[in-house]
Amino acid sequence: MRLLAASVLRTTTALMVRGSRGVSGGLHDATMPYVIDPATQLAIGPEMEARELVQVPEHKVLEGRYCRLEPLEARHAAELYACSSPADAEVRFRYLFDAPPRSVEEVESWIRRSTATPAYLYYAVVDKASGRVGGRQSLMRIDPTHRSIENGNVYMGPGVARSRVATEANYLFASYVFGLGYRRFEWKCDALNAKSRSAALRFGFTYEGHFRRAIINKGRSRDTSWFAMIDEEWPYLDEAYQTWLHPDNFHPDGSQKRRLSDLTKLALERARLGGSASSE
Repeated sequence: MRLLAASVLRTTTALMVRGSRGVSGGLHDATMPYVIDPATQLAIGPEMEARELVQVPEHKVLEGRYCRLEPLEARHAAELYACSSPADAEVRFRYLFDAPPRSVEEVESWIRRSTATPAYLYYAVVDKASGRVGGRQSLMRIDPTHRSIENGNVYMGPGVARSRVATEANYLFASYVFGLGYRRFEWKCDALNAKSRSAALRFGFTYEGHFRRAIINKGRSRDTSWFAMIDEEWPYLDEAYQTWLHPDNFHPDGSQKRRLSDLTKLALERARLGGSASSE
């Protein structure tokens, strides 16, 4: 992202101190850039450099060290069913929009419906160690005009949940979309879904707010928690992910040496301070 008129950019930290009528003193992001509009003396966002729209992501294979993201197809149905029907399937699907599948044929039907619209780019998450599908996720709410995109409809089976595979799957999405020029990568979940909220923070998303009575899902009211990471933060988060995912970060028994949550927290602090992206 390139901002014009950078020489007159300020941050809302200074603005809040002087109590401008242009910005509330309760802002979420105290370092939001702004300029003063000469005509109105109001605080306004910095002008963006004119550019062509970023492209809609190509639905292609994304290759990692531990996982491979493949465009979801009917051929994935049997393995996706296998990882979606563990003994605790009802718990795992409680906060999702779909229910646990009852057969391979039901998964095949779900795949046909889910992939029928270009608004959702669904991927099978393949565990490279086993060669089998371990979960699914999608790029959605794709907005090339405002350069925003979301990782949503995420399901990770017991074989890959809370593992290097699941972490790298999110990393591959983030790396892909920021590489295309998107400014904002979102994560949303049921506000009561403590595991999803925890995962978002571990992954380096910043909590942005609570949307009350946002959705009715499976006949029940749902409040939604919003999280996002932005392009200014990505170089720092990228370094944190690479440090965590490197084989040297794991003991012979597979346990981690450094926690991703510690690395992403430090990365965000450095991003806000404008310091070095190095996680060392």
